Amino acid sequence: MPEQKNKFVNRRNFIGTSVALAGSLALPAYAQIAVEPEIDDTVRHNISSFRSLDWRPYFSDTRNGAILVDTQSRALHFWSEDLSVYKLYPTSVPQSDDLTRLGRTSIIRKVDGPSWSPTPNMLKRNPEWPRYIGPGPDNPLGTHALYLSWQYYRIHGTQDTRKIGRKSSNGCIGLYNENIETLFGLTKNGTQVLLI
Repeated sequence: MPEQKNKFVNRRNFIGTSVALAGSLALPAYAQIAVEPEIDDTVRHNISSFRSLDWRPYFSDTRNGAILVDTQSRALHFWSEDLSVYKLYPTSVPQSDDLTRLGRTSIIRKVDGPSWSPTPNMLKRNPEWPRYIGPGPDNPLGTHALYLSWQYYRIHGTQDTRKIGRKSSNGCIGLYNENIETLFGLTKNGTQVLLI
């Protein structure tokens, strides 16, 4: 998409509007919509591929609900067990391939107001980081966290909204706090998760 100087919508408002539309109809082409000039080509690609998907190519059933995280389009898709609820959210994804884990897992624990501790590998890369941050506005996991069966991997909120739509995490999948709060209420232990 050619860079345009005028701002018709900002990225967050655009994505929020896209989410509202995605459940009921295919999203339109975005060639006529300008985005903030500072958004790089990777994020533009993310916005243009942000569309609803069908669950069937990815899951054999929706027992306990199903979450698909597409690390290329940086989108999280949720289907309720009875298919009455479909949600589509923008995400942050891991910074590099070596931090990215793909495959099938499930939610094993849900925490409202999580605490955070860096993993051993994070501390090797960043020895100056604090060893623990309790729940609250400084917590990197945001307001809610869904713990996956893979050690150290989570779907969680973030206090730094600039990370959403970008390769910015150390392995986890991040959502806006208001989105993780909704997803937290819709999921349960045993919800299927697939990262592609």
